[in-house]
Parts: sequence; structure tokens; C-alpha cells
Amino acid sequence: MAGKRDFYEILGVSKSASADELKAAYRKQALKWHPDRWVNATDEEKKTAEANFKEASEAYSVLSDPQKRARYDQLGRDGYESAGGFGGAGGGFGGFGQGGFSFDFGDLSDILGDLFGGGSRRSGGARRGGDIQVTLTLTLEEIARGVEKDIVVQRERPCSDCGGKGTRNASDVKTCPTCKGSGKVLRPGMFGMSFASACPQCQGKGTVISNPCRKCGGRGVELRRETVRVRIPAGAESGEPLQLRGEGNYGGPGSTNGDLYIIIQEAPNPNIIRQGQDLFTSKTISVMDAMLGTEVSVEGVGGSYKIKIDPGTQSGTTVCLRGKGLPSPRGGFGSTSGNLYVKILVWIPRNLSRSEKDMFQALRSNSSFTPDPNRDDQAVFEKVKKVY
Repeated sequence: MAGKRDFYEILGVSKSASADELKAAYRKQALKWHPDRWVNATDEEKKTAEANFKEASEAYSVLSDPQKRARYDQLGRDGYESAGGFGGAGGGFGGFGQGGFSFDFGDLSDILGDLFGGGSRRSGGARRGGDIQVTLTLTLEEIARGVEKDIVVQRERPCSDCGGKGTRNASDVKTCPTCKGSGKVLRPGMFGMSFASACPQCQGKGTVISNPCRKCGGRGVELRRETVRVRIPAGAESGEPLQLRGEGNYGGPGSTNGDLYIIIQEAPNPNIIRQGQDLFTSKTISVMDAMLGTEVSVEGVGGSYKIKIDPGTQSGTTVCLRGKGLPSPRGGFGSTSGNLYVKILVWIPRNLSRSEKDMFQALRSNSSFTPDPNRDDQAVFEKVKKVY
């Protein structure tokens, strides 16, 4: 078990992270790595996604439980698993009873329910609205400066007839006879274990409706197309979810709405490649400009920049424009922008006139045109070699 990653590292949080920070971190990981999002990927990518998803789920299942977390903090991962992991003194699966014990998946199943199939049900019968995910395509220029966009979202909102209650008369709402208002029932499992799951009669709400609303059928919600204004921070990462709390589906009376997740998709740029905050482009110059030196303009996402080409510049030379890349999406004190890297490519003419050929033939034997690379030239050539 040696060499396994620390649970806090897996979720990307500090050891002092709060319960809400842990939940937000796991939600982000689950949204990114859930196998349902990788159905069209390669076999290798599917294996990676599945492994990362399982790893994040295991980390959250331990750190979200105060007793397990305390034990983990004391022993570390190797010691925790060597001592029995979920078992051991004070650990267990969560509540021993006669003839076996029960295990309530709690927040773990709630979060997965939010992300991949409806809202979550809490033990008191309150139902959190389901989360919504939409993809927003932006150009590299929009990502560089940050932008506000209006997006149209189809989401569940309180029924206009019953106000979200599922019925017009409060007296028609009764305590569920199956779960007695808890919203959960125990189901038998293997090895004498019982698993808590949502009540099949009330779907985890804890209540049933005897005279449901005709418009919504007792669900308390109706679908509406609504416009949401989204502010995308400068430097946002492609594929990373942007969370808008409370902008998801309606959760029902006494509960909270789900969240809206905006997945940024970066539109391909024909001239610039992005790696994190750094940008990479190229500039083609003539043989004469490479030999004699010149000044050229290069287009970046923030405008046009001047670059000095020194005499004798070799093809493949890279010029770094510091701070001309993308800003950090997190901003804050001490954050810096990435760099713009420009690779200089020397264009060799294919078709020469007779007089041009004669001129270069005369220069061919000149010692200035005999290859004699200096240390800087060698460094450029070595970089080019690594490409192959």
C-alpha cells in the first residue's frame, strides 16, 4: 500500500479543510471523472477516469466522516488501511444493530444523485434540487479577457398552480406510512448488512399527497426555459466546471435549489496553442531577415507585439514574451500571467531565378556561409532533435 496518494491531495484540499470545502472538492472531481462522461473515450482514457473517480470517492467517504477522518489524520493512509480501514475501534460501517449492521451512504450518494440523476434526499425528508450541467464554448480571446454571457437553461421551477407544494391544500400532504416520515428504508444486503435507501413510496420526501396538483401531478415543479447571466473569469481553464450555487433545479418547499455547472469549452485557435496559462505560436521570416535581423509583429490574445530578430537567428529559435499569456483564473495577490512563446521559423525559397542562383553560388564558398554553430545555435538544434 506504500506509495498511495494522500486523501487530501486527491481532493486537492488542505488538512484543515471544512466539510463544505471537502464536499465542493469531491463534487468537482466526481463531475470531471464520472464514467458516464467518458463513454466515447478510448479504453485507456476510460480506465483512467474510472480509477480517478474511485480514488476521489474513497477519499471523500473517509474524510467526510468525522470519526474516520480523525482516525485517518492520526494514522495516515497506510496506517489507516493497515488497521482495517473502515473497520476498527470507533470506525465501523456506521451503526451496529441486532443481527448485523447498517450503512448509510449519506452525502456520497447525495452528491452523486445531484450530479447524475436528480436531487438528493436528506434524512429529514428535505430534498435538494438536482444540479444542471451546460457547456459554454468560448474563444481564446474571450477567455483571456474574461466575459459575461447570457445562457438559456431549461430547469425545474415551482409549479405555477400549486406554488411548488404538489397540491393546493396543505391538508392533502400526509406523513408517508412506509417510512414514517424519515424518507428512508433499510434494505437487506450481503453478510448481514442493511443499506439505507430512499423510500420507494415517497421517493425520499417523507410525505405523500392524497390529492395531487393537476398541472404538475404532485411533483411540485414544471420545466421552464430561463436566461442566466454568467460571468467567466479571465484565464478560465477549458473543461473545468464553474459553479453557480442555487441556479439549478428547484428543490421543493423548505429545501435548497441545486447548482448550475458551466463547463468551459475552448474553441480551437488556428494560430495559438494553449498549455495552462502559457501560449505558443510561431512566426515565419525570410532567410534575409534571419541573416540580417529585423523587427516583426506577432499576434497574441491581448493584441500585437513587436519582436526583435537578431542577425543570425536560427530556425526553431523560441522567443519568450513574459506576462503576455493568460492571467490566473484565481487572481488574488501574487498571481501572475503566463508567457507567450514564439517559435521563429525561417522560410527557404523553392524557386530561384538564374541571377539569384548565381548570387548564392558565389556566396556558397564564402566562410560566412559554412556551418559553424556556436553554443546558442547548438542549444536550438538540440531542442529540435528532441521533437524526433
